[in-house]
Amino acid sequence: MEPAERAQAARDRVPRLDPYGFERPEDFDYAAYEEFFSTYLVILTRRAIKWSKLLKGSSRVQTSMTVKRYIRKGVPLEHRARVWMGVSGAQAQMDRNPGYYHRLLQGERNDSLEEAIRTDYYSPAMLGLKTDQEVLGELVRTKLPAVAALMDGHGVLWTLVVSRWFICLFVDILPVETVLRIWDCLFNEGSKIIFRVALTLIKQHQAFILEATSFADVCEKFKEITRGRFVTECHTFMQTHHCSTAVHMSDLREVLMRTSGTSWGINTGVSRRSSVQG
Repeated sequence: MEPAERAQAARDRVPRLDPYGFERPEDFDYAAYEEFFSTYLVILTRRAIKWSKLLKGSSRVQTSMTVKRYIRKGVPLEHRARVWMGVSGAQAQMDRNPGYYHRLLQGERNDSLEEAIRTDYYSPAMLGLKTDQEVLGELVRTKLPAVAALMDGHGVLWTLVVSRWFICLFVDILPVETVLRIWDCLFNEGSKIIFRVALTLIKQHQAFILEATSFADVCEKFKEITRGRFVTECHTFMQTHHCSTAVHMSDLREVLMRTSGTSWGINTGVSRRSSVQG
């Protein structure tokens, strides 16, 4: 069968909507996805059996090295809600404070709490977002200096190429299966996962990025590295992410102090999200 015919056949077999209800993009590679998913389904089945045994007879998910290892290998869809609530600490908070959220909605507004939320990435100034982008820039300068030099040489600001990565936590950037695998780890290990994923994308495609010869070319290459087989094959992607790009909270603390001059925990996206099992 010719490539075009194979691609059309895969498009006819694979639903336009993914299993989570999202419409696949126009440039979605149906043939590559079908090939990947035929092997990934075996992995999903094996992981589901292991997770069912792990969670059997347990009312809640407790963080441990075993749970961390299982999460890094993927949480089955049927267990995600329970696992995310458990490892993030949300379930424990709800159990300790029943009805607390609804009481807050009915109470008086607290301006100090509102200000703390607004310095959550989503204020007009987006201070948390800017800080995280500066931190990524410094991590690249340390771990991938040739890419940093290219960015500087063409005057490309990190906000132009990675802001959506941080704002959306890779939703609508990477394939949904890959995004969910990232979130599995994010809820358990904290914001260092976002930096690891960003560095993995850049490191894996470093040679390709370094081919850029202009400002526009750099920006286009950063769009292209979020597509293709490497990011579609989420299991391999996450294994690469865990093995090749070590980013620890100590790295982030050190870089944060250099970039912002503020003490740890003051108005930064890094410190907020890393409070989840940092």
